[in-house]
Amino acid sequence: MVTGELRRQVDKVWDAFWSGGIANPVEVIEQITYLLFIRRLDDLQLLAERKAARFGEEVENPVFPDGYDSDLPSRRPYRDLRWSVFTNYAPAEMFEVVSEHVFPWLRRLGAEGSSYARNMRDARFTIPTPALLTKVVDLLHEIPMEDRDTKGDIYEYMLSKLATSGTNGQFRTARHIIKLMVDLQRPRPDDLIIDPAVGTAGFLVAAEEYLRKHHPELWADAGSRAHFNGPMFTAYDSDAAMARIASMNMLLHGVENPTIERADALSEGHPGDDRYTLVLANPPFAGSLDQETVSKDLQKLVKTRKTELLFLVLMIRMLRNGGRAAVIVPEGVLFGSSNAHKAVRKLLIDDHKLDAVIKLPSGTFKPYTGVSTAILLFTKTSSGGTDRVWFYDVRADGMTLDDKRTPIEANDLPDVLARWQNLDAETARLRTDQSFFVPKQEIVDNGYDLSLNRYKEIEIEEVEHRSPVEILDELDALEVEIQDGLTRLREMLA
Repeated sequence: MVTGELRRQVDKVWDAFWSGGIANPVEVIEQITYLLFIRRLDDLQLLAERKAARFGEEVENPVFPDGYDSDLPSRRPYRDLRWSVFTNYAPAEMFEVVSEHVFPWLRRLGAEGSSYARNMRDARFTIPTPALLTKVVDLLHEIPMEDRDTKGDIYEYMLSKLATSGTNGQFRTARHIIKLMVDLQRPRPDDLIIDPAVGTAGFLVAAEEYLRKHHPELWADAGSRAHFNGPMFTAYDSDAAMARIASMNMLLHGVENPTIERADALSEGHPGDDRYTLVLANPPFAGSLDQETVSKDLQKLVKTRKTELLFLVLMIRMLRNGGRAAVIVPEGVLFGSSNAHKAVRKLLIDDHKLDAVIKLPSGTFKPYTGVSTAILLFTKTSSGGTDRVWFYDVRADGMTLDDKRTPIEANDLPDVLARWQNLDAETARLRTDQSFFVPKQEIVDNGYDLSLNRYKEIEIEEVEHRSPVEILDELDALEVEIQDGLTRLREMLA
């Protein structure tokens, strides 16, 4: 969480943009991201230079090589494009370097033909004056960005300021929920991971962090490293700004060439080629699309305009057999009575393997929405396999469930993960417990309803009350005492 002085520093940066004439919050986020990205590139090279100096070696594949950028008319040296250099220039010169040299170089930074190069083609520097650039640079200098967790918290806080968040069913996913979903599905070094509605790449960043922590053997094999830096990560987003931010975010986290494309995953030509092994996503929901724009292949499976149902079908198509998914859905998907709702649930349960329904508290996505949501965990089999479904009722996620979402001690998420990792012990749990299994046939008999309350049993505690006669006798005794007291009081006043 960003609190205290750090929060005030970030607010100062935000306020500087607004007072400087940039009022579009998406544009503010994008410009800040560019500057933080440029700063981070310089930090990475400084680390590489110190390491090389210790061992008396040359820096391998430097971001800022020696010499000049021949594509720029003034032949500025690459050194001038470094944050640690141009931020020491006078305002007018710094503005000229950033606008005329750094940004053209930034647009060409990615490998030719890479998704980064395609996304950054339209990157534009829109800070209007040297004075505003100088003020923003000075403020960013004061913000500590070395620690990865702090950097993530800062970025999350800035994203929370997006006034457009929550429109068209698009909500940011809190990092602790993302981490839970990644931990539940445990990415593997050979996985092909996709997020068809990537936003700022929160799920992909969490997946790469999981792999770094749990699979250090990745770096011992050239083939595994190449897989990690290339085909392992794929993502789509219909918003060009989000695709650019996601590309920079992944590159900042050390993934050199992921595939992040600006595209509507639900449209014709969608990426439903059944080759991925893991889907991690929180797709847009509570929105409707024009059926003319939706892929005909998806409409053959489910006739609907609801994005949450279309994305679920798309994700099933994306996975190869044996592939798994962790997906956030609005609670209406679990019990909706339309033909499309029932068809999607039937598809998951009968044709594939629905593993778990994890109900989240209704305030999980505040301040954007109070809609109740759930995490679905499923495995694509194309041959069924759902024998039973594990349900968990998350009542607390470590944060208050109001608009402020401040940390608290109550937190069921560690228990969710611990129980998921030891499901055999769950067979002894009762329907009155916080988690339990439900057999497939019972779900089928209930019209494929997946709402937790359909199967949970409420334990009624018996309370023994006193008899009415005893209570009336006590009231009579009290009445006598009151009358005696009033009589004595009148005698005292006489």
